[in-house]
Amino acid sequence: MNVLILSCGTRNKIIQYMKKELAGEGMVIATDMSPNAPALYEADKYYLVPRMTEPGYLEVILDICRKEKIDGVFSLIDPELSLLAEHEERFGELGVRVIGSSYELCERTLDKWQMYQWLSDHGYRCARSYVDPDAFFKDVDQGLISYPVFVKPVRGSASIAISKVYDRETIELLFSHSEDLMIQEYLQGQEIGADCYIDLISGELISVFTKKKLVMRAGETDKGLSFKDQELFELIGRFVKESGFSGQIDIDIFDCGGQYYISEVNPRFGGGYPHAYECGVNHMAYIVQNLRGEKNIPRIGAYEDGWVMMKYNEVMMRREDTK
Repeated sequence: MNVLILSCGTRNKIIQYMKKELAGEGMVIATDMSPNAPALYEADKYYLVPRMTEPGYLEVILDICRKEKIDGVFSLIDPELSLLAEHEERFGELGVRVIGSSYELCERTLDKWQMYQWLSDHGYRCARSYVDPDAFFKDVDQGLISYPVFVKPVRGSASIAISKVYDRETIELLFSHSEDLMIQEYLQGQEIGADCYIDLISGELISVFTKKKLVMRAGETDKGLSFKDQELFELIGRFVKESGFSGQIDIDIFDCGGQYYISEVNPRFGGGYPHAYECGVNHMAYIVQNLRGEKNIPRIGAYEDGWVMMKYNEVMMRREDTK
C-alpha cells in the first residue's frame, strides 16, 4: 500500500507517522515544489513538482500516482484540497482514493464568509461577520458589536494578512485598498483545536481529540494542553453529521464564558495534529484501515487529558549542487 502526501513542506511528523503505520508494507511518497522542504527527506521517495497553480500540475501528480501505484493521496495545504476533490474521479480511475472532503466543502472552508453563513443558518455560535463595512458600522452604532475586530481576507489561511483593528478609520482604509475582505468579531476566550477523523467508508465520526491552545505561532498551535468535555464532543458530532465532511478535519473553536463558538474548519491535518498522535490518537491507522476497504470502530475521546505538547525547532541539512 503506497500513500502520496502532497505539499509536505515542514510537516515532517506527518510523514514519520504514516511511515511508521505502514511499517514496511508500503511506501510514503512526498511532493513539494521546493527542494528545501525538509519533510521530503523523511519520505521513502520524493518528487519535486511545479507550483500547484501552474498548467499541467495535475497531470504531474496523476503520473506519479501511476508510476508509484498509489492507493491514497492527501494534501497538507488548503488550496490543493479543492483540486484533489474536483478531480476525484480521475484519481479513482487509477485506483487512488482521495483522502478528504467534497469539492463543495473544501471551497466552503476556504471562503470564510460562506462558512460563517452556513454556521449561522444552522444555528451554531460563531463570530459575527460582515463583508459590508456600512452594515458593520450600523451594528457598532446599535451596540451589537464593538472594537477591536479582525479584518481578514475572505479567502485565506495560516493567519496571513489578518489585522486587528480598533477604529473605523482603519477599516475604511483597509477596504479602500481591497474588496476581498471581511470584518469578524473578536472572540475573547480560550481557543481550542479539535482533530477529527470521519470514516471514509461509513461516513461516521470515529475520533475526536481536543486541546486548549496555549501558544500560537504562524497560525499553528505551538503549545497545547489536551482536555476532554462531553458537551464539546457532542457539538462536534452534530456539526460533522450536518456538514458532511469526511476524512481528516481540524476545527478551531472558542470557549467564551462556557459557550462554544465554531471559528474555522480545515479539511486536512492541522499543524497541531502531532499532539493527538503522541497521546495515542492514531489517524494514520484509520486512513490505512479505510484504504484496505475496512470501516473503523468509533473511539471518541480515547486519550488522556492533561498532556502538554511543546513544539521546538530542529535542523536538517542538505547539500546544494552549486556547479
